[in-house]
Amino acid sequence: MKIDFGAAAGGTSAFSSRDIIAPHVAGESDLLTDVLLCPPHHLAPVPCCAVTRHHLDQGHVTGTEEALRQHGALVEALERQGVRCHMLPPAADLPDMCFTRDVGVATPWGMVALSPAMPHRRGEVDALMRACSRWGTPVRRITEGTIEGGDICIARDGLLIVGMSGERSSAAGIEAFAAPFRVAGWDVLICPFDADHLHLDTIFCMVDRDQAIGCIELLNPRFVRAVEARGISILPMPASLAASLGCNILSLGRRRVLTSASDTLVTSLLREAGYSVEAIDISEFAACGGGIHCLTQPLRRIAA
Repeated sequence: MKIDFGAAAGGTSAFSSRDIIAPHVAGESDLLTDVLLCPPHHLAPVPCCAVTRHHLDQGHVTGTEEALRQHGALVEALERQGVRCHMLPPAADLPDMCFTRDVGVATPWGMVALSPAMPHRRGEVDALMRACSRWGTPVRRITEGTIEGGDICIARDGLLIVGMSGERSSAAGIEAFAAPFRVAGWDVLICPFDADHLHLDTIFCMVDRDQAIGCIELLNPRFVRAVEARGISILPMPASLAASLGCNILSLGRRRVLTSASDTLVTSLLREAGYSVEAIDISEFAACGGGIHCLTQPLRRIAA
């Protein structure tokens, strides 16, 4: 199953469209088989979140060659784990385009194009829509309110979790996205959090069907109780990891996880908990406000 989204850049491969993949994700930690990425040829820090503003204040300037090297290492790690990596061609006027997670989500009912709050990111949704058109797959586009993929966690079959800071994902956007889940009888949990933390996936991520990692101090206590009541344990992480994006990890399924090389605590705690973990250097992207979870848009996962 391979998708042709046009010629890929940065040493990555273009793909054949002979076998078109149907986007389908019903669980954040199910076996990942296909993922959508975008090479960071035009990555640049945009001062639209606390993390990026901090790094800009420290004098950060993106190193394009280093960003391409780090992104290539992420692609290689995914491919070693048997994940097919499909590439969107980068656009010069879209500096955050490599953070593919935020503009689209594969659901049990196909692809959904989202509604970013930041004006400079709306062109990324148009690019995804064009790709889906070439792909020949239907796509539902959210037009009510705002919602970004970093706030969406399709935790497992029957449970949708959505973060709401009010700055990136609004109540109207969340309800528009969640509507098919509610109709299908899914449980929908909303997690309010402080907008300083950008997206839910900077403070909470699933690692297995019944386990997540999270900055407990930064999570709403009612949300924590609701998650635990549904049989999901949260491996606690320090609040300081929110700024370094340490919780922004990617589950590959079968207890395999990709983490940031700079946050050794997450890696060590997950290994102690019995996970197979590979740490990737994503420092250029972290300085621009995104981690491994942000850089990857799962297209297809297969339930165990």
